[in-house]
Amino acid sequence: MKSYWVGYEEPNSMYCVCFLQIFTRILRSLNLPVGSSQVLVPRYLTNAYDVGHIVIWISSMLGGPSKQTQQQLSGLFNSITSFFHPSNNGRWLMKLMKLLQRLPASVVRRLHRERYKKPTWLTPVPKSHQLTEQDITAFVESMKQPVLLAMFSKTGSLEAAQALQNLALMRPELVIPPVLEKTYPAMETLTEPHQLTATLSCMIGVARSLVSGGRRFPEGPTHMLPLLMRALPGVDPNDFSKCMITFQFIATFSTLVPLVDCSSALHERNDLSEVERELCSASAEFEDFVLQFMDRCFALIESSTLEQTREETETEKMTHLESLVELGLSSTFSTVLTQCSKDIFKVALEKVFNFATTNIFETRVAGRMVADMCRAAAKCHPVESLKLFVPHCCNAINQLTVSDDVLREEELDKELLWSLQLLSEITRVDGDKLLPYRPQLVPILRRTLHLKCKQGYSLSCNLLHHLLRSTALIYPTEYCSVPGGFDKPLSAYLPIKDWGRPGDLWNLSIQWHTPSAEETAFVFYILDTLLQPELLRLQGHAEGQLEMSRDDILQSLSIVQHCLLGAGSLLPALDGQPVPNLVPSMVSLEETKLYTGVDYDTSRENYREAICRVMRKLLHHILEHSEDDTKSLFSIIKIIGDLLHFKGSHKHEFDSRWKSFNLVKKSMENRLHGRKQHIRALLIDRVMLQHELRKLTVEGCEYRSVHQNLLRDLLRLSTSTYSQVRSKAQSVLFTALGTYNFCCRDLIPRVLEFLWPEQQHVTQQQFKGALYCLLGNHNGVCLANLHDWDCIVQTWPALVSSGLSSAMSLEKPSIVRLFDDLADKIHRQYETIGLDFSVADSTLAIAAQIVQTPLPLSSVPLPSAQDVETGRERQRARNQDALQKYEKLVHTLLECLAQRNLPWKFEHICIGFLSLLLRDDHPLPPPAVRFFVQSLNHDALIVRKMAISAVAGVMKQLKRPHKKVELNPYEISGCEEPGELMAGDRKDNRWLQYDGKNLLKTQEAWEACRFVEKTHWGYYSWPRKLLLYAPVQEQPPLGRSRDEMNEMEQIIFDHFSDPKFVDQLIKFLSLEDRKGKDKFNPRRFCLFKGLFRNYDDAFLPVLRPHMERLVADSHESTQRCVAEIIAGLIRGCKHWSFAKVEQLWGLLCPLIRKALSNITVETYSDWGTCIATACESRDPRKLHWLFEMLMESPLNGEGGSFVDACRLYVLQGGLAQQEWRVPELLHRLLCYLEPKLTQVYKNVRERIGSVLTYIFMIDVNLPCTRPAASPRIGHFMQRVMRQLKPLMEADEEIQNHVVEENGVGEQDERTQAIKLLKTVLKWLMASAGRSFSTAVPEQLQLLPLLFKIAPVENDDSYDELKRDAKTCLSLMSQGLLYPEQIPLVLSMLKEIAGSSSWHARYTVLTYLQTMVFYNLFTLLSHAAAVQDVRWLVIGLLEDEQLEVREMAATTLSGFLQCNFLSMDSPMQAHFEKLCKTRLPKKRKRDPGSAVDTIPPADLVKRHAGVLGLSACILSSPYDVPAWMPQLLMDLSAHLNDTQPIEMTVKKTLSNFRRTHHDNWQEHKQQFTDDQLLVLTDLLVSPCYYA
Repeated sequence: MKSYWVGYEEPNSMYCVCFLQIFTRILRSLNLPVGSSQVLVPRYLTNAYDVGHIVIWISSMLGGPSKQTQQQLSGLFNSITSFFHPSNNGRWLMKLMKLLQRLPASVVRRLHRERYKKPTWLTPVPKSHQLTEQDITAFVESMKQPVLLAMFSKTGSLEAAQALQNLALMRPELVIPPVLEKTYPAMETLTEPHQLTATLSCMIGVARSLVSGGRRFPEGPTHMLPLLMRALPGVDPNDFSKCMITFQFIATFSTLVPLVDCSSALHERNDLSEVERELCSASAEFEDFVLQFMDRCFALIESSTLEQTREETETEKMTHLESLVELGLSSTFSTVLTQCSKDIFKVALEKVFNFATTNIFETRVAGRMVADMCRAAAKCHPVESLKLFVPHCCNAINQLTVSDDVLREEELDKELLWSLQLLSEITRVDGDKLLPYRPQLVPILRRTLHLKCKQGYSLSCNLLHHLLRSTALIYPTEYCSVPGGFDKPLSAYLPIKDWGRPGDLWNLSIQWHTPSAEETAFVFYILDTLLQPELLRLQGHAEGQLEMSRDDILQSLSIVQHCLLGAGSLLPALDGQPVPNLVPSMVSLEETKLYTGVDYDTSRENYREAICRVMRKLLHHILEHSEDDTKSLFSIIKIIGDLLHFKGSHKHEFDSRWKSFNLVKKSMENRLHGRKQHIRALLIDRVMLQHELRKLTVEGCEYRSVHQNLLRDLLRLSTSTYSQVRSKAQSVLFTALGTYNFCCRDLIPRVLEFLWPEQQHVTQQQFKGALYCLLGNHNGVCLANLHDWDCIVQTWPALVSSGLSSAMSLEKPSIVRLFDDLADKIHRQYETIGLDFSVADSTLAIAAQIVQTPLPLSSVPLPSAQDVETGRERQRARNQDALQKYEKLVHTLLECLAQRNLPWKFEHICIGFLSLLLRDDHPLPPPAVRFFVQSLNHDALIVRKMAISAVAGVMKQLKRPHKKVELNPYEISGCEEPGELMAGDRKDNRWLQYDGKNLLKTQEAWEACRFVEKTHWGYYSWPRKLLLYAPVQEQPPLGRSRDEMNEMEQIIFDHFSDPKFVDQLIKFLSLEDRKGKDKFNPRRFCLFKGLFRNYDDAFLPVLRPHMERLVADSHESTQRCVAEIIAGLIRGCKHWSFAKVEQLWGLLCPLIRKALSNITVETYSDWGTCIATACESRDPRKLHWLFEMLMESPLNGEGGSFVDACRLYVLQGGLAQQEWRVPELLHRLLCYLEPKLTQVYKNVRERIGSVLTYIFMIDVNLPCTRPAASPRIGHFMQRVMRQLKPLMEADEEIQNHVVEENGVGEQDERTQAIKLLKTVLKWLMASAGRSFSTAVPEQLQLLPLLFKIAPVENDDSYDELKRDAKTCLSLMSQGLLYPEQIPLVLSMLKEIAGSSSWHARYTVLTYLQTMVFYNLFTLLSHAAAVQDVRWLVIGLLEDEQLEVREMAATTLSGFLQCNFLSMDSPMQAHFEKLCKTRLPKKRKRDPGSAVDTIPPADLVKRHAGVLGLSACILSSPYDVPAWMPQLLMDLSAHLNDTQPIEMTVKKTLSNFRRTHHDNWQEHKQQFTDDQLLVLTDLLVSPCYYA
């Protein structure tokens, strides 16, 4: 990429060609639907570009002296702009939208790097190639139109909004005005809410650029207030999406702008610019805006009350939509008030206070919304707000709770509930501002915390929580966009200068609330007063001294929980003795404590520990006496979770805030200037999130006795009776397991106690709970699969043995599913655990150097030599221990399998675990090998499948290493090493190729030959070190006796030498698994390959009779079985001696011949896979027996056309694997096939077509590549064209001759040519998209013939020849053309356009449509070609055939639309001249004369002119260019002409009306009044009754 290249040169003509090719390929890769006949090529090779890569290419090439890239980019967008219109939709749209979204972002990134980024190690972009102002303007101009169209796309406006955001950073004056032009009308209309949501979404993207103004767009800020005022009706309770986008819009603009009335500055200051004066006078409306916004919010709230939105029977909770509206309302109102001046705030505060206190709201929906608004007001200016709200709420609550009867009421007065809710929300403010209200608030807490009504005491608990939280936490107290607020005299500070201003990261001046001594004392006073009594009551109840009802317990627990949540940040973490002996270590495993700004007061009581003590006692009491009190258990579980982890914020709350922070940041960031130029509120939010992140960092905590006790309690709850209790406890337990170091080792034995069969008293609930504990949650710790030998040695056998537990029941689907999930998770997540943990001496030396370096100085001293030696000893001991544990686990699992009454499911799970223990660094113990080999003949299919994979793996473990030696390929070939890289067939790689004259038929030749198995070696270049297998004498010996084998090899040898065992195995392998879905199985192939590789031909005598029997049986499963064995044999005989290999092929050749003669529809793909697998990565010279046998007349007709096609398919599979190494075989095959290309049978023709594709695959013309020795397309086509001559010369229509009998009598040349053509068409279709390049010159020779045959209509009833010809033309038209090929193609098309067949002339046009679009940039660079195409199309507009004329008009319209041709005055003049052609008067026809079918030439000319005008009009379906009104007037003059002119005019006007209807109000501005009058008469249908 240019921005990363050093010394990028000025593009010369070669570079220009590259630009054209790059943009042509980009356009092709978008896969857009083009032309009348859309047959898309399967693009495995041609067009799989990722949008991300396209974007980097384009943005990196922009600029530079030549401006070539921008020119092509403008061309690209001009050609595809209409695809972005909202009426167009398809799979391609997602790719287009991605391009639109990412390209501006990439250019902004580059511009940032060039102009604003600090210099880094990246190569700087040379000055000459940096983007200039002119480059940026041209880029933005080229993207503007597509982005504006994409605003209303069916996929949503998100991509367009992001594109506009980045474009506005570069050129706001070009981008924002057109968006405003669309936004203002959208705000006025009521009928199209989707337009409003789309435009507001885009306005949010450009908000910052608009409000900032700047030198490029100084008038931008003046739009801010009109936009805000017009957005207010969007706060609509009846339209959720409109309401939410309006809230986002108002919040975005309010965040950027101080809402301060600056109108008085007009009189006070005389240094204001014109725009500033305008803004100052407009700012007087801010107060109106805030008050109107509040009125809208109040209306929204009043329509959201429970009474209005629910039936009585429905739930009283908020719905999801209501909670989103509540969030939008509260955050927007909070933002508006934060940005208000003090004067506006006071008016707003009074208004919200009056609304809240003169109404009584239900507390579920409307009450929450109003309370949120009041909280927002209180947070902005606590002193003024609390002065109003606290006395009012306290008085109301005191009056309503005067009587003690209230305490016992189950349904409380609505006013009391509302007052409590309001008070609980307005106390979420700066803590020190609450202290003066202590005397009013504490008595209310005392009075209301013990209300009997749950709703009442819950609200009181919220008040308690918020009061404690406000005084105990550290948090910022203001989020204003300017430090210090706006309340300064206008003479000294003018707020309008700060519109859109970013915060200064190094001078944020955050106002923090940190708990003062007085606040801390107040917190502990509340805890002493309100928490201590509850703890004493609960302790008394737990010890049996005090009776409490369940409701009372729940109420006390609620108070405890809210106290912990409120004051948690001031309470030190739980402490205690570390749990000993979990893991041996020579280094300290103590936790690193993070300082979070709190100095804990150890002189006060640690309520965290006090709560912990009481909760444990209470928990044990409830579990023993009233386990069905689930509500209390839920509460205790929450409290335990908070005791362990809570230090002031919860993870889930933090995650949602982090997510919303990132969304806001993305929508408002300035990527151009970078350097964290975010608005101040965002920067403060980020600092706060960082502070919270420190509080949430709990990983790596030390595991202490107090944690141990709590985790055991959680485990007890996780295995208790009730499922919901278990689920909640498990969730807390999983979080804890990921927090404390090595706690899993302590807990696993306790979990497994519930699974061992010896435990007779375990209930099903405990059993299930234990399984869930082992399974873990989706992203946490999985106890069953810890990466630790100590753990899985316990868990895996316990899981298997649990099948014998009395609590286990396979009749319960939930338990069966749990075991399935456990086994699945272990198989997916298990990673092989190491056996050797040795650290190399070199590593130790480097570590010692690091410790001794002075910068940075290590806090850890250098270990002594004795320490290092001790460490080494421990390491050796650990390695030994790991090996013992591995073997112990294998033996334990085998013992489990030996238990007679183990259910089948657990047997399968156990075998699965065993198969996971196969390793590449240590052999499987012999008992396990024996088990797996015996399991090959197990009754259960699933076990046999696992055993096949396992035994294949064991074979790999037992594979003997073969010696390799380094060789020089140039010495072998006798050539000198070339000085430059040259790919393809060369003298130095010819020795690798198959040579039919020198087949290896003797042992001497075989042993002298150097085999190279890798197909890719030698074609492009040789490996730096060519390592080939040493001679046979230096390799491991073949034909070993049993005594020479190790124990594991003997086990396999004994079983496979046993005829009964093999007989049973083959029976199983030749059984059908899933009817119709079985395929050649690579695992079985690997099994046989391993057998023959490790034991050479030892088992061949036992297997031979089975193979002969299976080959003779034509059943699908038996054929598949023998195909797998044969593939395994061929690949497994890699290192056999010549004598054995020759003997093997003596056996295999007859077998394969027989198999191919018995081949069926079900088995042909298996045999193809078998031969392809056998030939993969094998030197073809080794396989000469196979290739020679397959080449023996594959099309001999024996067995009919199907067997012929199958034999070719199998041969193709083998040859395709060899690629470039078998040119001789490819030549022989082509010579064999050429006389047989005139096949009658379709299936054989299709197969020959596919084979031809592979024969010519290597015939590619690439730079630095020598011509291939394999067959050439050019030579082949010359021979084919000679045979097709009878068809080329004939004028009559070519029909599909079908002769069912092949070769019966001599047929005439013409019939033979038709059959040949059919096969050639199959080849052309097969090669499209599969071959590496398109052979254009060769294919061109066929074009006239294809145009003659291809039908005009899309009709499936046409015969095969015509359908194939049409498909071929469509595929060829999409081919990639190189500049030198264009004149050839066009001259051919011109020649065909002069043909006497109107079908051919018509098809030329459809061909042109696709060809031009798919090669647009290449053609545009060729001025002569553009003119040729232009006159070709305009010439065909005057064709005598009506259909050709109409298709020419469609083609012309498409070319104009994609900007291939331009609508210039010569073209317009030409059409207008044709339109004026006078028509001869109608003559009275003699009744007896024949009807004249050819229209008079004058009518054709006149019609051509009308069609030309029509094409120009229809080429602009979504806009009205300056030339269009006049053309429409010209066209309307022909409305009463004779047919077909009248019909053309009507169709054009109808299409114009349809495509321009949506934006007609905008389009009609282009017409004069007279033109509009004429047009209205034309477009409006006459009234029926007129």
